[in-house]
Amino acid sequence: MSMEKQIQQGYDYAREVYAAWGVDVDEAIKNADAVPLSLHCWQGDDVGGFDTTGDLTGGIAATGNYPGRARTPRELMDDIRLAYTLFPGRKKLNLHASYAVRSDKNKDRDSYTLNDFTPWLDFAREQGVGMDFNPTYFSHPMMDGDLSLSSPDEKKRRFWIEHGKRCREIAGGFAKALGEPSVVNFWMPDGTKDTCVNTKAFRDRMTASLDEIFADRAGMDLAPCALESKLFGMGVESFTVVNSEYSLGYAQSREIMACLDAGHYHPTEVISAKITAVLAFIDRILLHVSRPVRWDSDHVVALDDETQRIMDEVVWNGYTGRVAIGLDFFDASINRVACWAIGMRNTRKALLSAFLAPATALREAEATGDYTRRLALFEERRTLPLGAVWNYYCLTRNVPADGAWLGIITDYEKNVLARRG
Repeated sequence: MSMEKQIQQGYDYAREVYAAWGVDVDEAIKNADAVPLSLHCWQGDDVGGFDTTGDLTGGIAATGNYPGRARTPRELMDDIRLAYTLFPGRKKLNLHASYAVRSDKNKDRDSYTLNDFTPWLDFAREQGVGMDFNPTYFSHPMMDGDLSLSSPDEKKRRFWIEHGKRCREIAGGFAKALGEPSVVNFWMPDGTKDTCVNTKAFRDRMTASLDEIFADRAGMDLAPCALESKLFGMGVESFTVVNSEYSLGYAQSREIMACLDAGHYHPTEVISAKITAVLAFIDRILLHVSRPVRWDSDHVVALDDETQRIMDEVVWNGYTGRVAIGLDFFDASINRVACWAIGMRNTRKALLSAFLAPATALREAEATGDYTRRLALFEERRTLPLGAVWNYYCLTRNVPADGAWLGIITDYEKNVLARRG
């Protein structure tokens, strides 16, 4: 029996099983397919970028030295091009400003324009994807140690304010060119290694800087801005200027998006528990799907309980129109293209599973106080034939099913990545 026939038979069985639970499988696939997922470029080269040659700074580190790291924009685009063929659904590209392909080598981040990202824009058009964007507030000589927008050095602070303004303009250019909004996510590593005394002064400067960047509200519809919090980073363990409370307060008061990153909270915190709370007061949020391991870290997304719960919260509460979803992790210890494939496939699987879940029956049990039935349904949902539906979904989108994509990565590693030295 051919693989296609096996997949079709599995799907026919799964459709009957889900129908008995009141779930329309075809509608679930359609809905899961339509949610855009933004692939982060920085997994492909260990957050190196192309506008500096120095080491990573700002509390960021990529561990591992697996062969095949992308060294040029062309190599990185080739890797992303392959990765896009390994997972289904609507896609975007999430780009950091440090990946500029500068039209003038004397340009710095405070003067970048859309022209410095023309190759990326052309690539996005070729792939038929939208683009998201990030100012790069790290790994640069104008960082004041680990400070940027909160630095007491006026010259350095002004440099980074201008960088933020330019990034908003560039993202607006992406949105106009591609016909799709470009989310601009602001993350700054600002903080101190040891106890900070005048925390108010740092936050006052951060607020004044951000207020200047966002003073012009024009273009927010095309390039909505988000503010991302951080628990801590290496070298800034004791005080983080833009922590969770600051980020949420600023986003709500300035009417911008809040970014919730799965790896940026205390070990017992999960962002799935925050989604409905934040969206009660903020119009839209950005989710950075990641996998924290013991501390504030970004590992390849697994199809674990928290990833599933995040997507359940988004889908079951009807928030797909108010939540932007991007991935944010970087692992240099294993094949980098495989990291993208694993993370994006798992995230899309979790979305599909959320749409396939018997949410109506679960809500009815809860509404009537039948918590026994609610728990039973919640647990039995785990063994519904998600895999059969997923493989059919992949087949219909010309994407390799589970068990078939890794060989493509192996061939690419042998024929392309291994030759990079």
